[in-house]
Amino acid sequence: MLTVVAFAIAFFFAMNIGASGTAAAMGPAYGSGAIKRKVVAMLLVGICAFIGALSGGEVVKTIGSGIIPSDIVQIETVIVMLGAACLSLFIANILGIPLSTSEVVVGAIVGVGIAYQSLYFEKLLIIVSFWVIVPIVAFVLSLVSGFLIKRAEKKWPFLRGKGKWRKWLVILLILSGCMEAFAAGMNNVANAVGPLVGAGLIGIELAVVVGGAFVALGALLLGGRVLETNGKKITRLSLLQGSAVSITGGGLVIIASIFGLPVPLTQVTTSAIVGVGTADNGFKLWQKNIIKQIIKVWIVSPIFSLVLSYGFVLLFLQADLYTFFVIVSVFIATVGTFSLIHTVRQEKRTTHDQGGGI
Repeated sequence: MLTVVAFAIAFFFAMNIGASGTAAAMGPAYGSGAIKRKVVAMLLVGICAFIGALSGGEVVKTIGSGIIPSDIVQIETVIVMLGAACLSLFIANILGIPLSTSEVVVGAIVGVGIAYQSLYFEKLLIIVSFWVIVPIVAFVLSLVSGFLIKRAEKKWPFLRGKGKWRKWLVILLILSGCMEAFAAGMNNVANAVGPLVGAGLIGIELAVVVGGAFVALGALLLGGRVLETNGKKITRLSLLQGSAVSITGGGLVIIASIFGLPVPLTQVTTSAIVGVGTADNGFKLWQKNIIKQIIKVWIVSPIFSLVLSYGFVLLFLQADLYTFFVIVSVFIATVGTFSLIHTVRQEKRTTHDQGGGI
């Protein structure tokens, strides 16, 4: 029975990965108008992500047994890890926020490792370092590319996608998006099936095939809102700008996948979009609320899934109700404090607007 539950959660998680992590790969193509129909974009993402998943074995090994010892990865802990990660990602998909699947699943694994006081800290430090480094590299590369593209489009107007050249620029952008979707499948399918492989419930070869199929299904069924966020709510992109974003993001993620490193694809893509947008519109882009919201979720997501998995272990596996009660109390106190601060600030603004303030 527990095995069925573990597989059910893993496959549901894979579908949410398809929505959050891989649907964003076609955001530039959709946002720039190269692909006008959302369903076509999601179909392409699903196909390419499935093909990429077949090459994701190295990342599966890292997720399965590279962060915590393999003897901890039992069917009960697999359910806890996947349940905590899946819940975090599902909430983000409902909100339409492109959340990093790598961050939530690694956070959930770390939560279990902390509960059992056993972690491979050196490997974890390397992974977290790349979470910071890769998006920064993506931003810098896209910023430079953005300036070069801006200059080139001024000098050669046909590069803006007008006339007979539009067809070729559209093809380039769609191919670039497919490359990034391939990279997404290669890196992100491990987040769903890695714990199953680590527990010995399924082999790597079969895991990447089945996991890739559910990632593709998730991109088709659940990826619409995230595609809308990455494609149109951050900044409008030209065809050439969108190609630069997808090539940068896809290339960096493929390199990381070869070395077995789970990296936040959505962070890489969004950082690249922001880099191109900054080159085109200046830093006023950073004032958009959608970017602030995404950054907040990026910071909170691994911690949220970590706390969830740690709490699940205490409650369901170790029956440590006292520590679990402390965690819940801290959570309630934290949420209450932020809510109180927000209420006080609103009251101050209301007083000011009504003429009662300075």
